[in-house]
Amino acid sequence: MLFNSLNFAIFLPIVFILYWFATKGNLRLQNILLLVSSYFFYACWDWRFMFLLIFSTLLDYFTGIKIYEATNRRKKLFWLWLSIGVNLGFLGVFKYYNFFSASFADGLQLLGFKANLGSLQVILPVGISFYTFHGLSYVLDLYKNRIKPERNFIDYSVFVSFFPLLVAGPIERATHLLPQILKKREFDYSKAVDGLRQILWGLFKKIVIADNCAEYANTIFNNSADYSGSTLVLGALFFTFQIYCDFSGYSDIALGTARLFGIDLLRNFAFPYFSRDIAEFWRRWHISLSSWFKDYLYIPLGGSKGGMWMKIRNTFIIFLVSGFWHGANWTFIVWGFLNALYIMPSIVFNTHRNNLDIVARGKYLPTIREFFAIGITFSLTVFAWIFFRAANVTHAFTYISEIFSSSLLTIPHFPGIGKAVPIVFLTSIFLIVEWLGREQQYAIAHLGTKWYKPVRWAMYYCIILVIYFFAGSEQQFIYFQF
Repeated sequence: MLFNSLNFAIFLPIVFILYWFATKGNLRLQNILLLVSSYFFYACWDWRFMFLLIFSTLLDYFTGIKIYEATNRRKKLFWLWLSIGVNLGFLGVFKYYNFFSASFADGLQLLGFKANLGSLQVILPVGISFYTFHGLSYVLDLYKNRIKPERNFIDYSVFVSFFPLLVAGPIERATHLLPQILKKREFDYSKAVDGLRQILWGLFKKIVIADNCAEYANTIFNNSADYSGSTLVLGALFFTFQIYCDFSGYSDIALGTARLFGIDLLRNFAFPYFSRDIAEFWRRWHISLSSWFKDYLYIPLGGSKGGMWMKIRNTFIIFLVSGFWHGANWTFIVWGFLNALYIMPSIVFNTHRNNLDIVARGKYLPTIREFFAIGITFSLTVFAWIFFRAANVTHAFTYISEIFSSSLLTIPHFPGIGKAVPIVFLTSIFLIVEWLGREQQYAIAHLGTKWYKPVRWAMYYCIILVIYFFAGSEQQFIYFQF
């Protein structure tokens, strides 16, 4: 069930009404309703993978209690590694088996041997990377004695399966979400309105910007040999805005939906394309995943302790694993490696925490220095996205080599370029709104809240009309494939 589908438009109000009115504020009934709704939501994708979700939930619920009750470190480690092994085992089979099998066969072929290891004809269960990391953070926190196990299976299952975050995050932490699930929740009108506002902005980003940019990016990337360097640059830019508006739009809808039920999820994006360096970009892009890798991989590896070599090694590990987390393709690994290279100067010269504040806070415009810093960071990001979007590494290098040819100086052209003009205009308006709202949780969080009521509602209706008249072809959210 897509967030931007008619099914979800029917599903959400029904659950909302039952949640606040049929349960009469009974926390136990609310959590049971959330769990049943979440399983229904997931089953709409493919009911056959329900067993995997429920098994993963049972595994971490059971091993979590065993870790807590273990009387010595050896037993704790046994239950911890059992959970990690089984969770990553499922992830490995469904997501990475074919990649490793094909890569191993290719490697043997280079050495003069022939091998046919076969491949698995399975589809990737939606959300498996997200709920697996969700569960792993829970057992790792228990092992580190940061939390106590949740013994109510319904409440724990809601923590894992809460439908707004189930298929594409944010990747929650037990320390943040579980207390909210256990606490009595009462309807908060202003919170619900704020949630609806964020859903509206997320729908605009997804349906108007991302889905339209996807059409043009697909046209150019899928036929890149036919186009000039300037058109390929345009294709990379279309994908840059597609992936941001697709994923941050999803996150906006997820956070807004959760707020309708009185629950706050972790923020996942903080205007990353206005970053002044790559380190700042990664503090603002897919925040819940970046912080997950920092807390559960970078720091256990030693973090920045142990000297410069250790810091460089751990940074490369984090980015390579992050790239591989996104998909079983060398393109994602190269993308991760490239981002590690980008961030390396700031690691070596210890400038990676120079830009912690919001750019040009309290001002309408950035300084010239900030402007160029944003431009350089944005250009590096666009370049890296080529690897993320390309079909394979060869395609990415061919795409890039064509960009740096004499055709770069020609006028861009592709079929339907005239229809792209309104989308380019709307994307420009979108960027202005994002810039003006960059100090808020999301761009229109405070936009118009102090305006005369009819004017404010006119703005909301205007956004709805733009969504209706400029909707692109429905595209699945990009991060569902991860």
